[in-house]
Amino acid sequence: MRILVVNDDGIQAPGIRKLAELAKEFGEVTVAAPKRQCSGMSHRITVNLGMEIAKVDFPVEGVEAYSIDGTPADCVKLAIRNVLEEKPDVVFSGINKGYNIGYEILYSGTVGAAMEALVHGVPAIAYSQDDTADYAVVEKYFGELTEILLKQKIGEGQIWNVNFPNCAAEEVKGTLYDRVPAKLEFYHDRFELEQMDENIYMANSIHKKKETAPEGTDAEALLGNYISVSKLNSIV
Repeated sequence: MRILVVNDDGIQAPGIRKLAELAKEFGEVTVAAPKRQCSGMSHRITVNLGMEIAKVDFPVEGVEAYSIDGTPADCVKLAIRNVLEEKPDVVFSGINKGYNIGYEILYSGTVGAAMEALVHGVPAIAYSQDDTADYAVVEKYFGELTEILLKQKIGEGQIWNVNFPNCAAEEVKGTLYDRVPAKLEFYHDRFELEQMDENIYMANSIHKKKETAPEGTDAEALLGNYISVSKLNSIV
């Protein structure tokens, strides 16, 4: 199996290194990731500008890697159209630093990259975990869960969206499928304005996480120490 691994946190992020390492269990892995941090890019692409594509050393043995001076969606587009000799069988996007659930899905470059895979007729799985979590849960459950998802049929124009809970690996209660995105901001950002000059203000973010969520949602699953699996729809 040919696997393209992408992310939105950038080529240097620990999440993409972990994903590439774990993905090797399933086949031949190539990494194409943004040169810099690109969180919140959604499905944005670059137009009317050139983009640097550089082959780079990558700290996972046997993995070829490319740094692209563009967005996460650009990385998928350029990798499939210009870098890879053959189209990948699947795109793995992540592992994102921060859940991609609820309204956060709309902003997510991790999800945007997975959606771009659909444009090229390639199935995709997006992986995320809380921004303070280590990779113990991912390491324990990634292989079994990914094998299940790769074997399951998913609707045309859909991707899998996987979020791992922030708890010890032995505290994970299981996996909940067909989770509905919660209609809320899990990472609820408030902003306080600080006057810097006569006509200039700084909007400082105050980060707060939700502690409750509606039944049947992705957020509820994670708060209950379950792995959340959702199907997300694209327009293609």
